[in-house]
Amino acid sequence: MISNREQVTAMILTAKVRKALKWSQVADAIGQSKEWTTAACLGQMTLTKAQADVVGELFDLNDEATAWLQIAPYKGSLPTAVPTDPLIYRLYELVNVYGSTIKELIHEEFGDGIMSAIDFSMDIQREEDPKGDRVHMVMSGKFLPYKTY
Repeated sequence: MISNREQVTAMILTAKVRKALKWSQVADAIGQSKEWTTAACLGQMTLTKAQADVVGELFDLNDEATAWLQIAPYKGSLPTAVPTDPLIYRLYELVNVYGSTIKELIHEEFGDGIMSAIDFSMDIQREEDPKGDRVHMVMSGKFLPYKTY
């Protein structure tokens, strides 16, 4: 019996390693970006029944696990308040160092509001550089102005 979404994520990661699958292959199979697909398989997004069935087949999941993929997850479920994984910590550090700058520049350009993490897309690519390859990350979220009432 499966009691939470984290168990399904563990099943997916185990099968991914065993089958040597890449997230881009899973994304192609369900017709979504590799970024969204990875987030979904790691338990941060809800899959449709059709998507869950494909993921279930790719990762040899049973019907119960496939059903869990269709339930709205608890999002933002890092195991600690301050991340300990070095890569995730660097993103956390980036927001700590540049967050006020990003906020200031967004407010200057758009006004008072936020960038949506719901109406959102992300693209991560390798950028070749003779001094060492770079991570090229683009995040695009709809601007949502605060309302007055």
